[in-house]
Amino acid sequence: MKKIVLSLLLTVIFAAPAFSQMMDMSMKGHREGHGQMMGMGKMDKMGDMMDMCINHADMMGLTDDQIMKIKPLHREMQKKQARFKADLKIAKIDLMEIMEAKDFDIEKASFAVKNIAEIKTAHHLEMLKAAKEMRTILTDEQFKKMQKMMLTMPMKMGEKKPAKRMMKKQ
Repeated sequence: MKKIVLSLLLTVIFAAPAFSQMMDMSMKGHREGHGQMMGMGKMDKMGDMMDMCINHADMMGLTDDQIMKIKPLHREMQKKQARFKADLKIAKIDLMEIMEAKDFDIEKASFAVKNIAEIKTAHHLEMLKAAKEMRTILTDEQFKKMQKMMLTMPMKMGEKKPAKRMMKKQ
């Protein structure tokens, strides 16, 4: 048991400086705007999809009624995205503060990590709800057009191209 605790403690102690450096680098490199989350996969594309639908409404064949439904959904999603980024940043700062002490409280650190995970999960679920609502506004044909446009849209720096297999079956 002592070996496991010691091993875990050493892992955390050696991971803390690397985590600190990673956090410092990631905060410096982030730009403002939506779609900048790491590891969220397709969920971080919701803002891009809604922007594209609004900006290319004629090309997609959207009706005025559809546009009027998408706009408030998009604004609400942008607000949630801003709250998510702020909450996540604060939670990460809290974790770093806990880990600054040489002999930091592992229970507090564990709680902080769980808090970060909860914030990410809650946001992911919000994005799923927005995606579902967005999907009910678009016709099947419009949804397919949007998918094709998303595949051909220029990628932001550092983003991976979406996997075609993920886009096919909806």
